[in-house]
Amino acid sequence: MGDSTPLTNSHTVPLTNGTSASTTPQNGTSPRPIVNISTPVGMLGYGLREEETYDALAKLIQNGAPTAMVLDSGSTDSGPEKLALGCMSAPRSNYKRDLTRLLRLSHAFRVPIIFSSAGGDGSDDHVTEMIRILEEIATEKGNEHYRLKAIAVYSEVKKDFVHQRLASGAVSGCGKPVPQLTPQDIDSAPRICSQMGPEPFYDAMVANTDFNVIAGGRGYDPSPYIAYCAYAAKMDFANTATEQGRRMFGAFAHMGKIMECGASCARPKGNGAVSTVYEDGSFDIAPTDPNAKCSPLSVSAHSLYEKTRPDILSGPGGKLDLTHSKYEQLDDDRTVRCRGAEFVFSRDAGSKYQIKLEAARLVGYRSQYMGSYKDRKCHPIPDQNFFLRTTAILISQIDTVLTRTRQYVEFQHQHVQQKWEMDWHIYGKDTFTADGKPGEVFLIGEALAETQDLANSLVSTARVASVHVPYPGMKATAGAFAYGLGGKVELPLGPCAEFAIYHLVDLEEGEERLKLSDDSKALYHQKVTMIGVPGLDATPLPAKKAATEGGRKKKGFAIPDDGPSVQHDRVAPATLGELASVLRSKNAGPFELTFDVMFAFEDEYQLVKESNFLNAATIAKLCKIKEEDVVWSGFFDQALAFKATIPRLHRGKVQGNGGFMEADVHGSNKYLDLFYFQLPAEFVEKWKAIRA
Repeated sequence: MGDSTPLTNSHTVPLTNGTSASTTPQNGTSPRPIVNISTPVGMLGYGLREEETYDALAKLIQNGAPTAMVLDSGSTDSGPEKLALGCMSAPRSNYKRDLTRLLRLSHAFRVPIIFSSAGGDGSDDHVTEMIRILEEIATEKGNEHYRLKAIAVYSEVKKDFVHQRLASGAVSGCGKPVPQLTPQDIDSAPRICSQMGPEPFYDAMVANTDFNVIAGGRGYDPSPYIAYCAYAAKMDFANTATEQGRRMFGAFAHMGKIMECGASCARPKGNGAVSTVYEDGSFDIAPTDPNAKCSPLSVSAHSLYEKTRPDILSGPGGKLDLTHSKYEQLDDDRTVRCRGAEFVFSRDAGSKYQIKLEAARLVGYRSQYMGSYKDRKCHPIPDQNFFLRTTAILISQIDTVLTRTRQYVEFQHQHVQQKWEMDWHIYGKDTFTADGKPGEVFLIGEALAETQDLANSLVSTARVASVHVPYPGMKATAGAFAYGLGGKVELPLGPCAEFAIYHLVDLEEGEERLKLSDDSKALYHQKVTMIGVPGLDATPLPAKKAATEGGRKKKGFAIPDDGPSVQHDRVAPATLGELASVLRSKNAGPFELTFDVMFAFEDEYQLVKESNFLNAATIAKLCKIKEEDVVWSGFFDQALAFKATIPRLHRGKVQGNGGFMEADVHGSNKYLDLFYFQLPAEFVEKWKAIRA
């Protein structure tokens, strides 16, 4: 360990007055920078632009503050398979590609790499795999000069621990829709990951001040950001109840919440972003793409992203309060300065420190078939045995056709003792061509069974029935179902998983820390790995060596306007989608969907707010749920936004994303009913008045 040469000397660099090249405030002065963060991409394994990050780091380090590259690497967004089956979010080769680039940058600038939620789920196996990848990279030709101190921080918890806490009443659902945890849920999970707070990362840094890489297990997305900021600023977690403590940790957490998605807070969205945190609790955010920019609206709007509510964001050990957050555009017109956030630690509020537990289980095997029905136009024909068909022969009867298909599948499998399910996704049911003819219905039939053979048998039988099922008015007696995309008749999909644990557990004092001694009660532990040949000089790379695809630097995107340049030229909107500047849906964890509606102009936002047509009752009606089932709804003035969150449902029952019959794993296509919501006539008249 004593022979290692750290890639960073920033821990001993005295803080100096100054401003990074991209952050000049409008009043011409700047507080003292205490830490810089670069996030080259919002998710490790998704690909980063090395040259773009190189240029950004070269500017960032000029202020002399400690600097690190910090990334997130995990999410429940892509479903439960990682936790249940042990797979990773991206192919192993993608992680190696990204880490190769990051190590080049780390070596060139002597800055450490810190990432959490390794492999997507943050399981112990995936943390270890990241260390193996680092070892591989260091042995490749041209990398002989790498000498790394890599810290693996593990976050899995034992089932006995969860059983004990459940029995003592110390476990609760993470969110209103989450089902109550049972002992069977715990036993069914192959592994249980816990979402670490910043403390284990911080403890690893303090215990290994010459670290080069920290590969973390599952963590709250801002955790490594908070940890490095606290470490660089020499702030521990003992004195957080003071006004300064709440303000500084608020800045660390708020910055981390925005930065963990890279440049999603910029327009256009991009890969990387950089941030500088100042001693007064403010921080700057800017994209690394020189053709992109951040604005107060784009940054404040990101506070809504993927969260149940926009103002109070819960995390391990406390809550980030954005009620009084403020956002200022700086003179370069691409950097935003943020301030006003506070982080209130649970212990300071007299509550237990809580962490979130995540686990999933195997529930069976899936198979699919898919194809389409095209239809013919027909004249109205009364049918005593069915109903009046006015537009099409088959498509108008699709629900009954599928009912008969299901009955046929049930009949052919009446001898089967195993449990199974069969259902269909239906696309294009009510569409028509430009000349008024019926369109095309696309079907995906999906079966879930205890074995792959049974799932295959179910969809095979359903596919045969889809071709040959009789229906009134049938003319195409050879069948009208076009199937076999790519020549494949049925598609075995393999194991099917579902979330089993998404719950909060109370911790006792000290359990949230990193285990550094045998008598520690901490849940988390580390492993230190020395990578590279001892005794070699850590020779820096040439002044600028960066991988650019095809040998050419990529051109940036043109920056789109945030809104109309002349408000008075706008046509009166008829729907909410025409009025809003941003209207989106997204997962807020596996069991919730959240909707964000943002407006470009202050007067329009205030008019919407005063008109009160966006509320829990409206959301409940559009989503076909009870008003009391709306998890949260309200306005967030900083982003000129309305937000609402509802349970994730399938056929009226709460179901986590990514399971059986999933068609929108991210939840990003659930906003259309809100998009087409008809604005009240009275509101439209008032809108015309303020634009007159």
